[in-house]
Amino acid sequence: MRALPLLAVLAGALPLAACNTQTANVAPPTAPVVQTSLAAPAALTGEARDKEWMKLAPSAVIDPKIARATVEYPTKEAPGTVIVVTKERRLYFVLPDGKAVRYPVAVGHAGMAWAGTAEVDRKGEWPDWNPPPEMLARRPDLPKRLEGGPTSPIGARALYLAEGKKDTLFRIHGTNEPEKIGQAVSSGCIRMLNADVVDLYERVPIGSKVVVR
Repeated sequence: MRALPLLAVLAGALPLAACNTQTANVAPPTAPVVQTSLAAPAALTGEARDKEWMKLAPSAVIDPKIARATVEYPTKEAPGTVIVVTKERRLYFVLPDGKAVRYPVAVGHAGMAWAGTAEVDRKGEWPDWNPPPEMLARRPDLPKRLEGGPTSPIGARALYLAEGKKDTLFRIHGTNEPEKIGQAVSSGCIRMLNADVVDLYERVPIGSKVVVR
């Protein structure tokens, strides 16, 4: 039996759920993993795991006005580019013919947002969470590492951003606080609804351009 990650009480007490500190292409640290007593069959993988863990993940009602949609979006960026407009709290995946898939996101709160151009260095499904040292200094109650799962702050998927193969320490990832989508609340990373980040994950290959402004 494989223990699912994250204490349920702790999951609800992470208003600054953020990103992992691994540098690009570096293996995760070997710090102890915090686990719950809740267990799931270790054999669950792929679509079967997604189906079961999505049922267990926190959910929220999203205003239809901001829900994922295909919209008109003229831009000079090439199709396949990911554009995050932090002021709008929206992420756009550029399509051909002046269109894009628009997703609602949560962005970094004042003083913690990142802007620039990067590329997707790697991707992960239900990835582990390794709080950065700065967050551990602010929140010593947090574990050094949490195994991925339905209540993880990183959610169902993560896209790890790098500049010239140097890890930016910023991610586009899912969330365990879907009610905060559309707000500026994260520690810098871009949070998405789990269903939305799974959709984006399937569209975006490694090496894709990401523009955050």
